[in-house]
Amino acid sequence: MNYLLTLAYNGEAFHGWQRQENAVTVQQTVEEAVEKLFLEKSSVNGCSRTDTGVHANCFKCNFHTQKQIAEKNVVSGLNFFLPDTVSCLSCETVQENFHARFDCKSKEYIYRIYNAEVRNPFYEGRAFFYKYKLDEKMLNEEAKAFIGTHDFTAFRAAGATVKTTVRTIYNASVERYGDEVIFRVSGDGFLYNMVRIMAGTLIYISEGKIPKGTIPDIIESKDRLRAGMTIAPHGLYLNDVCFKDVN
Repeated sequence: MNYLLTLAYNGEAFHGWQRQENAVTVQQTVEEAVEKLFLEKSSVNGCSRTDTGVHANCFKCNFHTQKQIAEKNVVSGLNFFLPDTVSCLSCETVQENFHARFDCKSKEYIYRIYNAEVRNPFYEGRAFFYKYKLDEKMLNEEAKAFIGTHDFTAFRAAGATVKTTVRTIYNASVERYGDEVIFRVSGDGFLYNMVRIMAGTLIYISEGKIPKGTIPDIIESKDRLRAGMTIAPHGLYLNDVCFKDVN
């Protein structure tokens, strides 16, 4: 059996998704719950390697097992063993060769900014607090410059090694919902800290540290020093995942 899970989790308590020797991660936590439910060890393949403090509204992962359990019982069983910070939202059976990472077609991330003069304690650890007024309409126009197929070297954290730094961004937008401003971006893949640097660049544009209309030039320069800050992880959420063969 090959089961595909949809998870939601609060990343504040975890050192990212990927299993580590001396830190608690989401992958380790899910694998332990799977082992308790199925009474066998299974490696759980994640669709992404979210970093320490990053959250997920929709995280996809799959695992193989010799045992067959009804999908609704997998959901209830895993939630029994999972901590309150992780929830299994759904389970479905997929083809044996399906892999949550390699069959991923696109991902959508959102970055939440709580934009008000006074800090709201209920957003602590859930959104980035920014007290200066943001012009979401202006930033929405600026964000559109990310759309397309580009070399995003300027928006990659140092030290990350990948085969190519070219990525395709399908959509990028900024919207306001009351005191919350949301940067939304979808693409075929993202470099290490790429979304956080994109969001930080928009903040710098708002502050006048980066001139308006220069995102295309920053992309073309491939110079990390010309882009904005790597903004805090706790405002970032993996929001949606699409696959080649599975919706």
